[in-house]
Amino acid sequence: MGTTRAASRRTLRIAVHPAGPVGIRAGRILLGEASLEALGVVDAPYRRSPDRRVERAGTIETYGVVVTDDIADPWTYVDRALEVDASAVLWVDGDLDAIEDQYGDAFRSRGTTLVVGANLGSGIAPALAAHEVAKGNVVQEVEIAWTEQGETLRKGVPVPFPQPVGPRWGEHFDADGPYRSIVVPTTGEWAAAMAKVTTLTTDGVTTRIVGTSDLGDHLEGLALAAAAVCAAQGRYEPGVATASDIGEPYLETALRAGLDVAAHTTT
Repeated sequence: MGTTRAASRRTLRIAVHPAGPVGIRAGRILLGEASLEALGVVDAPYRRSPDRRVERAGTIETYGVVVTDDIADPWTYVDRALEVDASAVLWVDGDLDAIEDQYGDAFRSRGTTLVVGANLGSGIAPALAAHEVAKGNVVQEVEIAWTEQGETLRKGVPVPFPQPVGPRWGEHFDADGPYRSIVVPTTGEWAAAMAKVTTLTTDGVTTRIVGTSDLGDHLEGLALAAAAVCAAQGRYEPGVATASDIGEPYLETALRAGLDVAAHTTT
């Protein structure tokens, strides 16, 4: 597994640019990480915190990772991370081939990582699936699903999310990942992610559904914060990665940070 500059630190120094509520929630979640030495607030209103680890980050050169939920121009923070040999973690997705072409060599040469897609669809949902697939049974089918803001569907692909979101209709999502993907438009403050894995075991065909459902900002903040911790610990290979490329460590980090998962098995 790759070793980054940040991995050699005994404690973690992470800079966060909270462009919106997801970034703010991610920052709060990061304060629950015992190995966090400092949380720098970048380009955002700063209010003195009772937690002494929170500080105004005028520059980012003393931090191992730069994290942002910015959707307007996250690449500014990627470039700034490169300038100081830090890793960068983005909430947004992107064209991985194009991102690799532009940034892959630069991050690899520094021993750091650009992590994209630290969100429900590219992070939590596929990590849930990877955890089940890793159990070693003969996999027959894997399906992942997640919510996004949009008009609720009246028909489509049924998705059994846990409560409080509950069962919803979704539509197939054209994704490059290894699993069949379904996106579920929803309105309101709740969000969810799910993986359904059908395997062949000694007991026959088994389908296991694992999922999570909670306030949207909280779930997305968890997805972003978990990737930030993993990047700071040097869990990702240097270069460009998606959040779920290290499925098990990423999921374990999210669980320690408060991700609540429900499971159901049918045989």
